[in-house]
Amino acid sequence: MGRRGAVRHPLFARLYARVSDEMDALGAFEHRRRLVDGLSGRVVEVGAGAGANFAHYPPTVTQLVAVEPEPYLRSRALDAATRAAVPVEVVDGVADALPLPDASVDAAVVSLVLCSVRDQAAALGEVRRVLRPGGELRFYEHVAAEEPGTMRRVQRVVDATLWPALAGGCHTGRDTVAAIRAAGFDVQSLDRFRFPPGRPSPAAPHALGTATLP
Repeated sequence: MGRRGAVRHPLFARLYARVSDEMDALGAFEHRRRLVDGLSGRVVEVGAGAGANFAHYPPTVTQLVAVEPEPYLRSRALDAATRAAVPVEVVDGVADALPLPDASVDAAVVSLVLCSVRDQAAALGEVRRVLRPGGELRFYEHVAAEEPGTMRRVQRVVDATLWPALAGGCHTGRDTVAAIRAAGFDVQSLDRFRFPPGRPSPAAPHALGTATLP
């Protein structure tokens, strides 16, 4: 949720926290594990939400800085941090103005957040700024349908309605993988899939992958 100033979506935040638990039961739990597997050193998670990823970080992570602007979700993240196996610092901040110095983290994680930031280029520019040279970006996002056709048209229609306002700024049809490449990252691995399986939804196309700074 990347905009400057206070970010409040109280109704959506509570719904999102409940839906996250349901999605984990349908398979997102494994996606989260894959997302952070093998990370080490100091990591920033941008838009950490209620902290659903915290339990999956490996012990090789020496510090996790979890940035979350929405007050209710941040309070849930603070609670989740007390149960994490790695040190977690939960901070208030937005994606386009991360509260971290330049080149201060070894890796960055974005998880179901680039759909809702105000400016993807600005948010990814901030990720690039805080990453050390050779740093790694891990991403797990719902994205624009890969092939032009009915789903792409549905996504455009949905994004032009009240959906973003009702869903915490979420846009279903963003080509996030292209935005990551445009920000100067080299995509090293990419898995595209529909999730949840068997449920037709404009938010079903997902991408999970790894990108590095050249």
